[in-house]
Amino acid sequence: MEQNAGRGLLVIALALIVAITVADIGIGTSVHLGPLLVIAPTLTTSFAGPRLTALIGALSQAALMITSIFHGGLTTTNHVAQLFALAVLSALVVFISYVRERRARELSRVRSVAETAERILLRPPPRRIGPLRVAWLYLAAEDDAQIGGDLFAVARADHARTRVLIGDVRGHGLASIGEASVVMGAFREGARRYASLPELVAAVEESVCRNLEEVADIAHDAGEHFITAIVIDIHDQGPRAEMLNCGHPPPLLVRGDQVAVPNSRRPDPPLGLCALCVRNDRTDPFTLETGEMLMLYTDGVIEARSPTGAFYPLAERVAPFPASSPDALLHHIHRDLLAHTGEHLTDDVAFLIIERTPQRHLHRPHLMSHAGGSPPSGFVDLQAAGRLAVEGGSGRGQYLF
Repeated sequence: MEQNAGRGLLVIALALIVAITVADIGIGTSVHLGPLLVIAPTLTTSFAGPRLTALIGALSQAALMITSIFHGGLTTTNHVAQLFALAVLSALVVFISYVRERRARELSRVRSVAETAERILLRPPPRRIGPLRVAWLYLAAEDDAQIGGDLFAVARADHARTRVLIGDVRGHGLASIGEASVVMGAFREGARRYASLPELVAAVEESVCRNLEEVADIAHDAGEHFITAIVIDIHDQGPRAEMLNCGHPPPLLVRGDQVAVPNSRRPDPPLGLCALCVRNDRTDPFTLETGEMLMLYTDGVIEARSPTGAFYPLAERVAPFPASSPDALLHHIHRDLLAHTGEHLTDDVAFLIIERTPQRHLHRPHLMSHAGGSPPSGFVDLQAAGRLAVEGGSGRGQYLF
């Protein structure tokens, strides 16, 4: 598209040279249109590099010399002044084009390095890990950024299980990347080392408390710094899973057109409060059956507003969509979220969808309640799910205890 636009503008610049030259010769000596030839190199510098700009400038200079010959010769004072002025202006726009192109190359290199560093930090999870199929989406609110204060990670642990983390640093954008890096680094380091989720969360908390002051952007944000998070264990054999919620919006469990929320009896406070809180030593168990999808998200999703100010009703939008795979569900939610907000996000948004794939040796009991029945043990109904999702992410400074 940009290449076609550049070609079109080049044609316009050449056409201007021809048109001004013909018009100047045709009008006669009463009016001099030659000075207007400076428009061509000036237009060219807006889309082309210094070489093409210099070429158009040279063509303009040649055209002015032709009109000067028809209007009294090249040696008249007026024509000499016009030729000199056009040469100076053409040289100036060529220099501007050179400086702009050099800065564009430097910016491209910086962006390339930044994008590489951001992707290494986020380290997107594999599409398949163990018996799980994974899809993810990250939308940064900060312009020209790939990631911000939202984070997620997936890691294999001992004893045939997968550990999952999703979190949200208070604040958003580039300033919160340092805090997110501390959490993800501690999680990846401890995923295999610690046998239980409480031990893993305690290790992550210790790392955050030890390093938060060094990486937090205290100069621009002197307020409290903390990270809401959910850490989940998903076992390979059987539907068994467990989670530990640190003040984060609860996940959604999707099966067909039914949606449930794994019930967290007593969520922990967010990470980073250090000595101000006491953590649980118990987790909240739930089941993830074959074919079911677990949707993890950050509060930028449920706090996304429409132009009229309405929050995005995630649970209600997920339920009626017949998702055949994590990718299909993610694609639907992505389009629907952007349509709801008018493609204007004020906070970082992260999704992580995990599906347990079929295995021949696994028994597949039906977990979700039938129409008209009560929700299974450990879950709340969809209406309560919507309320819980909004309450759990109603503000970056609020969390559940």
